[in-house]
Amino acid sequence: MIAATLLVALGFSFTGAGAATAAPSAPAAAAPVTALTTPITGTGDNGSFAGTFTPSRFSGQNGNLVATGVLTGTVSDASGDTVGTVTRTVALPVTIAAVTCQVLNLVLGPLHLDLLGLVIDLNQVHLLINAVQAPGNLLGNLLCAITHLLDGTPTAGGLAALLNAILALLGRL
Repeated sequence: MIAATLLVALGFSFTGAGAATAAPSAPAAAAPVTALTTPITGTGDNGSFAGTFTPSRFSGQNGNLVATGVLTGTVSDASGDTVGTVTRTVALPVTIAAVTCQVLNLVLGPLHLDLLGLVIDLNQVHLLINAVQAPGNLLGNLLCAITHLLDGTPTAGGLAALLNAILALLGRL
């Protein structure tokens, strides 16, 4: 359950048709974990594709995280007639959904201030500042990077190793 929650929290999204590339020659991949099957659809000028992608392993390529697995589906022409079917091992880029990181969580208790007859009463103040890390969120990306500067954030290869361990655990269920 924790592994499934982690995968959902990371918010994996796979891009549609046209992004798939043949998997590079690599050690034999583990058996696909069918519980993680993701629908894949895409359209083009001459037709469409509808199918599923089932990841079998994750790896880092050029600093980016990719999922290698089995893509199966049906290719249709512009009129909707089936042209053929596809069952192929592919590597797809993995994107991580927007991440929110807490920058500041400040709680001030009630305050009573008496300055020469000027009385200021302030109830409890709770200041919470979150930064949203996503493409185009320059300040959010910068603040999240600063807040996680000393965390030892995993590289694409480190994240791939963690995800492969989760896949292996899910494969045993």
